[in-house]
Amino acid sequence: MQEAATSLPSSSERSSSSALHPEVKEGIESDDEIRRVPEMGGEGAGPSSTSGRDPESRPPAETNQRKRGRSPADKEHKRLKRLLRNRVSAQQARERKKAYLNELEVKVKQMEKKNSELEERVSTLQNENQMLRLILKNTTANRRGSTSANGADG
Repeated sequence: MQEAATSLPSSSERSSSSALHPEVKEGIESDDEIRRVPEMGGEGAGPSSTSGRDPESRPPAETNQRKRGRSPADKEHKRLKRLLRNRVSAQQARERKKAYLNELEVKVKQMEKKNSELEERVSTLQNENQMLRLILKNTTANRRGSTSANGADG
């Protein structure tokens, strides 16, 4: 194991040789290839973006992400924008709820009014029905009484 570690080129040798001659040992990835993976979708990825610099002095992937709008200030800005959108949305939801409740209260008042009108009408019709039944009862009793009196006379 000691011999394999000493036979590998130093980091400065790898940076100069891998940029010019990308050699891949069997199953072993170079440090440059390992570091390129996080940069794959971004601009300036690849060996040309690091020309002349030692791979050890290359900024970590975190600083490359900051260039793409992910700095702590940008995260805070996005968080504040999200909070503001959330507040506005919550306020709109409260206003919609208030309007809906007002609408329901108006409907309740209308239905209560209609209900009381219908109850009054039911009461009036029940009284009228009761009076008509009494009249009908009296007229049928009078007819029976008069027919039985007429039959007795005849």
